[in-house]
Amino acid sequence: MVMDLRINNLNGNVPPEIGDKLKSLNFLDLRRNNITGGIPESLTNLSSLTTLDLSENQLKGTIPTSLGILKNLHFLSLAFNNLSGDLPASLYNLSSMNIMQVNFNMLTGSIITDIGSRFPSMKIFNFASNQFTGHIPASLSNLTSLQVVYLSQNILSGYVPHTVGKLQALRILHLDINMLEANNRKGWEFITSLSNCSQLQQLIISSNTALTGHLPSSIVNLSTTLQWLRFSDTSIWGSIPAAIGNLVGLERLYAHDTSISGVIPDSIGMLGNLMELYLYNTSLSGQIPSSIGNLSKLVNFYAFHSNLMGPIPASIQKLRSIFSLDLSNNRLNGSISKEIFKLPHFSLTYLNLAYNSLSETLPSEVGNLGNLNFMILSGNHLSGEIPESIGECTVLQELWLDNNLFNGSIPRSLNKGLIVLNLAMNELSGTIPETIGNIRGLQQMSLAHNNLSGPIPAILQNLASLSVLDLSSNNLQGEVPKEGIFRNLANLSITRNNKLCGGTPQLHLTPCKIDSAKQNRRHKMRYLTIALTTTSALLLVAMTVALIHLIYKKKKSPIQPSIVEEQYERTSYHALENGTNGFSEANLLGKGSFGAVYKCALQGEGTIVAVKVLNLQQSGSTKSFIAECEALRWVRHRCLIKIITCCSSINKHGQDFKALVFEFMPNGSLHSWLHKESDMPSLNNTLSLAQRLDIAVDIIDALDYLHNHCQPPIVHCDLKPSNILLADDMSVRVGDFGISRILQENASRTLQNSNSTIGIRGSIGYIAPEYNQGSSVTTLGDVYSLGILLLEIFTGRSPIDDMFTGSLDLHKYSKDALPDKIWEIADTTMWLHTDTCGYHTRNRIENCLGHVIYLGISCSRKQPRKRTLIQDVAIEMHAIRDAYNHTSLVVEHEGVVTPLQ
Repeated sequence: MVMDLRINNLNGNVPPEIGDKLKSLNFLDLRRNNITGGIPESLTNLSSLTTLDLSENQLKGTIPTSLGILKNLHFLSLAFNNLSGDLPASLYNLSSMNIMQVNFNMLTGSIITDIGSRFPSMKIFNFASNQFTGHIPASLSNLTSLQVVYLSQNILSGYVPHTVGKLQALRILHLDINMLEANNRKGWEFITSLSNCSQLQQLIISSNTALTGHLPSSIVNLSTTLQWLRFSDTSIWGSIPAAIGNLVGLERLYAHDTSISGVIPDSIGMLGNLMELYLYNTSLSGQIPSSIGNLSKLVNFYAFHSNLMGPIPASIQKLRSIFSLDLSNNRLNGSISKEIFKLPHFSLTYLNLAYNSLSETLPSEVGNLGNLNFMILSGNHLSGEIPESIGECTVLQELWLDNNLFNGSIPRSLNKGLIVLNLAMNELSGTIPETIGNIRGLQQMSLAHNNLSGPIPAILQNLASLSVLDLSSNNLQGEVPKEGIFRNLANLSITRNNKLCGGTPQLHLTPCKIDSAKQNRRHKMRYLTIALTTTSALLLVAMTVALIHLIYKKKKSPIQPSIVEEQYERTSYHALENGTNGFSEANLLGKGSFGAVYKCALQGEGTIVAVKVLNLQQSGSTKSFIAECEALRWVRHRCLIKIITCCSSINKHGQDFKALVFEFMPNGSLHSWLHKESDMPSLNNTLSLAQRLDIAVDIIDALDYLHNHCQPPIVHCDLKPSNILLADDMSVRVGDFGISRILQENASRTLQNSNSTIGIRGSIGYIAPEYNQGSSVTTLGDVYSLGILLLEIFTGRSPIDDMFTGSLDLHKYSKDALPDKIWEIADTTMWLHTDTCGYHTRNRIENCLGHVIYLGISCSRKQPRKRTLIQDVAIEMHAIRDAYNHTSLVVEHEGVVTPLQ
């Protein structure tokens, strides 16, 4: 007798006979099947049904009233479809309901007034992203089992019930993007009431423009478990309460696009868990408190377009995790302190201090920010020369220094990865350096309104990416180039340079005068030919002597690095040799195809790093070195290994030496945790199920970033446990980009991602089958490797295990275990961390593992087009992890929230 049924790859309509043939069914999961048409009435024949999931399909039409007959139903999900019409009143009669999800449809009508007497066991109530109107019923507060309420993105109006605090189990309350009301007379009582909800983690009321009045001071009395607080894009005014520091669990505070005023309270520094602080587009004033430096976990700090004043506090150097800092369009003054450039060079990637009143010089310490992608200092009073050390910002993409008082010449050390260069409206003098032509990716350049002289470098016409060029209002002279950007008159400005000539006819410049010496040159050529013939013998002798001298000199002097190598040279060979005790075996961390990795203590800095020394005798090692540098210059993600510096030099034997320096990972690689060779398994050397879920999420997030959020996209090509490194908190850093492939920016991210055929690319056991047949590199190749890796993490079996022979591989081994043999293939070392005796615990674990194994199988299918896309894998893996970690009452089964039996 079939009790549970999960169907995959069902297209078209739900078979109408399903309700007649499976009357004893308890669990029906048709999620993500591309089902069209309406919900069949025959489902009402499944009188024993407790769980029905039709989410993420293309269902349309209304919800059948007859679903209300299913009296045993305690889980219903119709989310992510195209259903319309009112929610049938009969559904409110399903008193056994625990979880109801109808979000992301086009449902209308209002929520029934007496809902509080209808669902005594309701835990998750998700009506978000529909067109519900009317008020939030006051009786909702009677559903005392409620843990999660999503009512976002509807047309709800009126006041939030002031009795909402009766929901003492409430963890999540999302009311954003509605028309809810509050003012100084009435409406804010619900904030005071919520202080009774001791488990509250998320409160989001943003994008309700009718929420007005003073920000309630009682907001600081909310639970210390609160992690998200969002009241942005409302009409709230008043000041941030001085006691905001009471909310010590807060991770995200969004107060932007409001009329809040006053100062940033000094108690903000008590929010030690804060990762995101958004205060932009407000009326905040006063100085930035020095206590801001206590926020050691702060990643993003946006406070632009406010009225902040005074100096930038020196304590900002203590923001060890800062990624983006935007304080632009304020009234900040004083100098740009050197302290801001003492931030960890691997953290800050976006710095915007534009349009303030900052003065004095740009400190030479700017070169310390080696990971900076964007620096915007426009519209200040900065003066002096632009420091040459700016060339040490090796991954800088946009540099905006316009509308300042800089003088001197344009630095020749500008990063070759620049996309935007704006130095307009300064007092720069000298010539435009020819080295600007080496910035091959440059797209926009403005040097207007300076005192630059000399010719326009002809090499600029070779920059194919250059789409905007403004050289107006200078003292440039000579012939204007005719190719490239100089043909694009719509995006070219060279006006008010009165000594320019030539160029394309459309520029209407005067022709360049021909030098009279050139006219006489022909006449002199005849005599020169005779003279050259006479002296050719002498020149030949001289050249021979010079050549012999040059060869001798080269043998005596060190080999010079190539242009590419110079770009990456950052530290000396001797520093690495000393830090590894002469690259001793005692410091050896591991060996790979192209070299060895050592633990290194950098003297003077007290920093422990990992050094990857390339074996230059190995074919392809130099290419691997360049490939890894090029790949890592584009990536910025918490789960990707951070390159600290590079070395391209000469060793003590006079031989070429190349090395990459990375952050040190004290917990080694994932491989060492999954495959212990000698140690007896214990709590200290094995991974729990929860840890494995966290690791899987991190790996998938990193891959999703590389494929979908990194420009240009990158295919890793060698995803395996030994390339997954673990930090001291067991968070993931994906490493080894030695054979990665950077895709064309405009390429389709499917099977046509790369036009080049490279054959086998990766490691045995993890290589996508199509690569063995010479197919091109694709993101789906990485997805295959990920699938195998997921299976390995949760089964503890390597894909090259001796047990896999003939047609049996890790994919088939795992697939054959679904759905009833999960316990037989799961890595038993997980159970050292978990008591699996209880029925509910076993059921919860089994559901979790079943879904993860299924996900690994779906990623590692032989046919690339049948593999799950990485963005869908990320959504699903997050859902599984969150369901397992955050509640013991519900679990995820193949991406579906389902109650425990």
